[in-house]
Amino acid sequence: MTRRSLAGRLAALAAVTATLAGCASDDGGDGAASPVSAPPGTTAQHTPGSDSGGTSARTPQGALLVTDFGADTVSFVDPAGRGEAADLGSVRVGTAPYGIVLGEDGTAWVATAEGVAAVDTRTRERTALIPYRTGTGPVTTGEYRGGGMGIALSPDGSRVYVGVNVPGGKGTLEVVDTKRREVTRVVPVGRRPFDVDVSRDGRQVYATNHDSFDVSVVDTGDWTARRIEVAPYGTEGGLGSWLKPHYTAVRPSDGALLLPFEGERLAVVDPGTGRVRIEDMTANTHQHGVTAGADGTLYVVGTGPIDPSEDEGPSLTVRPPDGDERVVPLEGPHETVALSADGRTAYVSGGFTRDGYWNGLSVVDVATGRVTRIPVGERPLAVAVLDGGRGTDAG
Repeated sequence: MTRRSLAGRLAALAAVTATLAGCASDDGGDGAASPVSAPPGTTAQHTPGSDSGGTSARTPQGALLVTDFGADTVSFVDPAGRGEAADLGSVRVGTAPYGIVLGEDGTAWVATAEGVAAVDTRTRERTALIPYRTGTGPVTTGEYRGGGMGIALSPDGSRVYVGVNVPGGKGTLEVVDTKRREVTRVVPVGRRPFDVDVSRDGRQVYATNHDSFDVSVVDTGDWTARRIEVAPYGTEGGLGSWLKPHYTAVRPSDGALLLPFEGERLAVVDPGTGRVRIEDMTANTHQHGVTAGADGTLYVVGTGPIDPSEDEGPSLTVRPPDGDERVVPLEGPHETVALSADGRTAYVSGGFTRDGYWNGLSVVDVATGRVTRIPVGERPLAVAVLDGGRGTDAG
């Protein structure tokens, strides 16, 4: 693949800024009014076979829970179903839900613009909405809205970590006690924390900060934060740059942080030393969501071209530990990816943080590359697999 210089890249970006004016800037969101949020205890809005709107049928094994970033709900989905049979109902959680993470007790924790929602996935009801301690301004929707973005759970399930976006300023990492269901600590991090991840031993939390070109490494012992710049193309262009980090995967074998860029470069970060090593990638497309399988295989979402004259379209990159990539083409923009428990199926959300999203998931057979599209929710963004698969916590 031809390597493009930074200067050439920036020139290409300038040529297409007018048509892709979402990811690059922090100058404001769509400013839409907040939908009315249901109070704690609200059950599913609609569940097939139930006139009352509650749950009358058991959630099938392998069902998905998807955040509806374009609404105030999370949707339950049976990926094996067809048409209406795939729709298992939705639950109101709070305005513009972004990331989601699932606890072993069946509680799903959802980062919304209003607070962290707790959802009992067995009864399909919201059991709490925990307000943030960080001031984020009026509750709005859209890409630049304030409130929770990336979210993760401590290995012992006692804490939820959520990255809180503060429009126009630096974000925070808020720590939620899962038993008390309240925020117990606030740690300053970088701008727009797209993703939050946790080390295997629980001693470190990683906030991937889109607009400050960095990852904040937070020590859960003394709650100090260190900044590691992750900018393989440099930081030229600042908030207007497209070449910023989005999501991170923690490599199971050694705890390294893996951040894909543009289908060209994979930043491999040692969170202890702060050293960043760059490896080549092959998809040649603007990349967002990423997750790692138990065997270390990396799954990376390509959202589509920045410059259509040079870049490739949407895709899913499957990258085993030896780096021999396979690229599966996708139709239309996508945002995040989650894996089934057996690792045979990848679920790629069509929600997208910019314009051009679609209301569905691409279901990818990892072995064959076969893609099936199913309708899901409203601007589906993050996905959790209810039988223990590897989900997106910002994904």
